[in-house]
Amino acid sequence: MDRIVIHGARQHNLKNIDLEIPKNKLIVITGPSGSGKSSLAFDTIYAEGQRRYVESLSAYARQFLGLMEKPDVDSIDGLSPAIAIDQKTTTKNPRSTVGTVTEIYDYLRLLFARVGKPHCPECGNLISSQSPEEITEQVLKFPEGTKIQILAPVVRGKKGQHREIIEKIKRMGYPRVRVDGEIYMVEEVPQLEKNKKHTIEVVIDRIVIKDGIRSRLVDSIEQALKLGDGIVVVNNLSEKKDYLFSEKFACPEHGFSIAELSPRLFSFNSPYGACPECKGLGVIHRIDVDALVDYSRAVIEAFRITDSFYFKYIKGMVYDIIYYYGVNKYTKFKDLPEKVKEELLLEIVPHLERKYLETDNEKQREELEKYIREITCPVCHGARLRREALYVLVGGKSIWDVVQMNIQQAYNFFDEFEKSPMAEKDRIIAEKIIKEIKERLKFLLDVGLDYLTLERSATTLSGGEAQRIRLATQIGSKLSGVLYVLDEPSIGLHPRDTAKLINTLKELRDLDNTVIVVEHDPETIEEADVIVDMGPGSGVFGGEIVAVGTPQEIMENPKSLTGKYLSGKLKIPVPSKRRTPDPEKKLVIKGASEHNLKNIDVEIPLGLFVAITGVSGSGKSTLIYDILWQAAKNRFHHRNEPVGKHEKIEGWEFIDKVINVDQSPIGRTPRSNPATYTKVFDQIRALFAATPEAKIRGYSPGRFSFNVKGGRCEACKGDGVVKIEMHFLPDVYVTCEVCQGKRYNRETLSITYKGKNIADILDMTVSEALEFFQNVPSIRNKLKVLYDVGLDYIKLGQPATTLSGGEAQRIKLTRELSKRDTGKTLYLLDEPTTGLHSHDVEKLIRVLNRLVEKGNTVVVIEHNLDVIKSADWIIDLGPEGGDRGGQIVVSGTPEQVMENPRSYTGKFLKKYITENTLI
Repeated sequence: MDRIVIHGARQHNLKNIDLEIPKNKLIVITGPSGSGKSSLAFDTIYAEGQRRYVESLSAYARQFLGLMEKPDVDSIDGLSPAIAIDQKTTTKNPRSTVGTVTEIYDYLRLLFARVGKPHCPECGNLISSQSPEEITEQVLKFPEGTKIQILAPVVRGKKGQHREIIEKIKRMGYPRVRVDGEIYMVEEVPQLEKNKKHTIEVVIDRIVIKDGIRSRLVDSIEQALKLGDGIVVVNNLSEKKDYLFSEKFACPEHGFSIAELSPRLFSFNSPYGACPECKGLGVIHRIDVDALVDYSRAVIEAFRITDSFYFKYIKGMVYDIIYYYGVNKYTKFKDLPEKVKEELLLEIVPHLERKYLETDNEKQREELEKYIREITCPVCHGARLRREALYVLVGGKSIWDVVQMNIQQAYNFFDEFEKSPMAEKDRIIAEKIIKEIKERLKFLLDVGLDYLTLERSATTLSGGEAQRIRLATQIGSKLSGVLYVLDEPSIGLHPRDTAKLINTLKELRDLDNTVIVVEHDPETIEEADVIVDMGPGSGVFGGEIVAVGTPQEIMENPKSLTGKYLSGKLKIPVPSKRRTPDPEKKLVIKGASEHNLKNIDVEIPLGLFVAITGVSGSGKSTLIYDILWQAAKNRFHHRNEPVGKHEKIEGWEFIDKVINVDQSPIGRTPRSNPATYTKVFDQIRALFAATPEAKIRGYSPGRFSFNVKGGRCEACKGDGVVKIEMHFLPDVYVTCEVCQGKRYNRETLSITYKGKNIADILDMTVSEALEFFQNVPSIRNKLKVLYDVGLDYIKLGQPATTLSGGEAQRIKLTRELSKRDTGKTLYLLDEPTTGLHSHDVEKLIRVLNRLVEKGNTVVVIEHNLDVIKSADWIIDLGPEGGDRGGQIVVSGTPEQVMENPRSYTGKFLKKYITENTLI
C-alpha cells in the first residue's frame, strides 16, 4: 500500500477527520497553534504505528516496553513501524554526552583500545610490553625483607558466582585465593553473590625478598602470567599495596603499567575507566560556603539553612563550638576568630555534603541543593576518565583531546589521521572504525551542529539541538520503510542552516521512508512534497483539515491561512518607525568571557524591544542566561547562584526586576490551569461567594476551590477523574461517578451566577468567558489579555499538563501584562516563537510591544525573521558558532544590521524583507 489512510480521528480536539497521505514523501503538517497538528502527527499516527509495532513483539519483550493506549481513531491503514524524533525526550542523565548519544564515543573507545599507543605519564615514553625477567627486576628493587605475594588474576570485575573457576583452581592444587581483596583457603571460599562484580586472584607464591630468590621469583611470575592471561599482581604486604605488571604494557623506568587496552578502559560509565574521584561525572558536588553562610549576621543565625532537621543539627553544633571557644552567640560571623570560623566550617560543611549524597528525603535534598555547586573534578580535571586512559594516544591525541574538539575539528582530525603513516596492522583495524566515526560526524555537520563538542553534556542541549542529533543518528542507521515523525526540527536553527536541515530530511525520505514534520518555518513548508494544513482556528475552533496539497496548491487555496502567509497575501508588517535608544539608559555587560564569549562588552539599550541574534552556538544563551539572568537572580532575588565569567554589569539602577518568561509548564499537575495561574479564578470565586444564595449559606470564596475540602467533590478530591491502578496494565483515569467530572459537590454546584455554576465557568473558553463577564471589569480585563495574545480558544479550567510550551509562555506573558507596572522591568525570552504559526507570531509581537510601551525592556533570543525585523535594536553575535563565535558582529537597528556584510542575520533579513515587500 502506497498511502497512509486515516478514518475517524478524534484524538483530543480532532473532529472525526479523514485523511490520505502518500508514503515515502516529505509531509509537513502545519496550522495555527493548538489546531491539532501534534494530536494528528504524534498522538494519532505515531502512537498507532508504535502501538502496532510493540504488539507484534513477543509477550516477554512487551513487558519491558509497557502497554500503549489505542488512539481515538476508527482505522489507520498503510502504517509502517514509527519512530518519533521530538523535543521532549532530552535526557536528564549527566553521563550522556553528544559523543555517547550519537554512538561516536563507542567507536572512539574501540579505536583507542585497538590502535592507541600507551605512554608513561611520568616520562612521556611509549610503553612497551614487559617480559617475566623485566618484571622480576622491578620486584627485586623492593627492600630486602619485604614480604610479597604473587597473584594471578583469573576473574577481573565480572558478575557471577564463578563456582567452576574456584573448582578448577582447587584441582590445579593451589591452596589459596584472594577474592575481592580477602584471602581464603580454596575450600573455604564463601558463596559469591550472583549479581555483583567479583575479582578472583590465585595466590601463586608467598616470598620474602632476599638474596638467592631470583630463580623462584621468575618461575612464580611466569606461572602467574600464564594463569592470569599476561597479567600478574605483586601484593607488597609490607606496604599493603598492589603492583600491577603486564606482559603487554608497562613503563620499566617508572613502573607505570596498563593492565589491558580494552574499550571499557575508555568508558567513564565503567568502574574500570571512570575517574575514581568523580566516578566518571567530571564534576564533584561541594557546598558553596558563600551561599551557605551570611557573614554579616550573628553566628547563631549565620547559616542560611531553613529545613528544621538540619537547622536543629547546625544550631546544636554552633552552640557546642562557640561555647568551647567562649564566643558570644551574637558575634557576627565575619568578626569571629579565624580558628572558630575554620572549626565551624570543618564540622558543618562535610556533614552537609555527605547528607546531600546519602539522603533519600526529597525535601531535605532540595533544601541542600540551594547551597551545592558543581566544581570540576580536581583529579581528572573534567576528563571523567582515570589517568591510565588519558595517556593512550591516537595520532598524538588522547581520547579527551578528541572529545574536546567540535564536530568540524574532529572531522578534520580523523581526515588527516587516515592519511598519516601507520603500521599496516593498525591501518587495517583503524580503517573501518574511522569510516564509521567520519560518517556520523558528517551527519552532524549536515544538520548544522558543527559547533558542538563531543564532550558536551546532553543535559545542556536545547530541544532543537537534541532533536537534530537524534535525526543525524537515524540517518546513520540507514533504516528503510520507516515512518519518522518530527516536531519542529528547525527550532534553534539560524536561517543560514535551514537548507542543511531540509537536505537531511530529504535524505531520510530518499531512503524510502515517510517523513512527517510538524513545522511552522516557511522555508521548510515550501520544500514539502505534501502540506497538511490544520485549522481553521485553535483548540475547540481547530481540529479540521483545511487543505491538503503541494506548496503551490496550498498558496492558491483561499481557505488556507498558511497559504496566505506563504504567498505573501498576508504578512507581518515591518514597523513604520522604531524606538530610539536613550544613550543614558543602558545595561552594560563588561568582559563577558563565559564558554566561547571572547571577553566582549555588550550594551543593551533599555526601554526597547531588543533581539539577540546569531547562528546556533554563537553565544546568545551564554550571554543572556548564564551571565545576565544568573546575575539578576542574585541581585533581585537574593540568591547566590554561580554567574558566568564577566567583569561587571553596569546600569542595574535603571531596572527594578528581571523576569524570565520561559516555556516551562505553568504547573505540573492537572490542578493547575489558566484560571488559577492568571489569578482570574480568585475573582471568579469571590463573585460566586457574593451571590445572595452563597451569602445565605455562609459560603466563602474558599468554598469554590477544588483544591481544598469543603466545596469540592471528595470522591475524586476535586480532580474530576479517579485513577484506577491496573497493576500490569496502564493506569486508567475514569470520570468521577459522583460529580460526573465537575470537580465540586452538589451543594456548591447549586450556586449559580447568571444561570451558570462554577463548573460551567471552568468549562468555558476564554472567548466565551469574556462575553459572559463583560460587565465585571476585574475579570474582563484579565480575560481580555488572554484573548489578545491569541489564547481565546483555551478553556479556563484546561489542565496545565495539556498546554504546549508556546501556550504556557503566552499565559505567563498575560500575567505580566495584567500586573500594575513600574515600567522598569527587564523581560528575557528564549525563542518565544517555538510552536507558533505566522498568524500567532503577529499576536506575540503585539504583546511584546505592549510590554515595551509601558517603559519596560524586552530581550528576545530569536531566529524568526518576523520577530527580528520587528525589533527596535539587534545585537548580532558570531560570526560563526563554537570557537569561531562569541563576538559582536554588529549592534544596531535592523536596517543597520542588514547593511553589514559580516552578518549572516543581516543577509537573510535583507533577503526576507525584500522578497516579502511589495515595491
